[in-house]
Amino acid sequence: MNHTTSSRAGRWLRHGIVAAAMAAAVPVAQADSVPGMRGVEHFGFTVPNAQQAVDFFVGVMGCKAFFTIGPFGPFKDNWMKENLNVNPRAVISVAHLVRCGNGTNFEIFEYTSPDQKAQPPRNSDVGGHHIAFYVDDLKAAMANMQGKGVKFLGEPHLFTEGPLKGLTWIYFMSPWGMQLELVTAPDGRGYEQTTSERLWDPRQ
Repeated sequence: MNHTTSSRAGRWLRHGIVAAAMAAAVPVAQADSVPGMRGVEHFGFTVPNAQQAVDFFVGVMGCKAFFTIGPFGPFKDNWMKENLNVNPRAVISVAHLVRCGNGTNFEIFEYTSPDQKAQPPRNSDVGGHHIAFYVDDLKAAMANMQGKGVKFLGEPHLFTEGPLKGLTWIYFMSPWGMQLELVTAPDGRGYEQTTSERLWDPRQ
């Protein structure tokens, strides 16, 4: 790769174009579905302090807390290992069920375990993840959240070509180090011009 090509690739990466181009090149496979599969019912994730997480999602993001379950354990047998693939002596202190706007549910776990890792994964780690929230007005949302102490990473980025053309995104961090994102696409996204199929959209 020569210097010119390397510089061009760097610019594309900064604007997210490489990811968009890769997405455009990969055809969507239409496989046989699981009988009766309707869609995603919830995302589950583990946090160091479940109440802190609920307070953040409710007080900052405007989500709604429904109820809690637990505790589960400690068990003397291998139930936790056999059913949840965690250390047999792990304990679920509590789990909170939360819903955010017109989206799926969160099951927010607080665990203790003899082999627990306290450092959350980065996006580049296997198991790395983030949750994106759609907002109508990115500037207004950011100003509101910054007023509540939320840390954003960098500045908003706009896709200017490819299937995500028209989408603006920015990452931010939860108080416990979880990676989250705001996105907006008031005029739609590029792929919508080439197919009648649609990704799930919380505005619908």
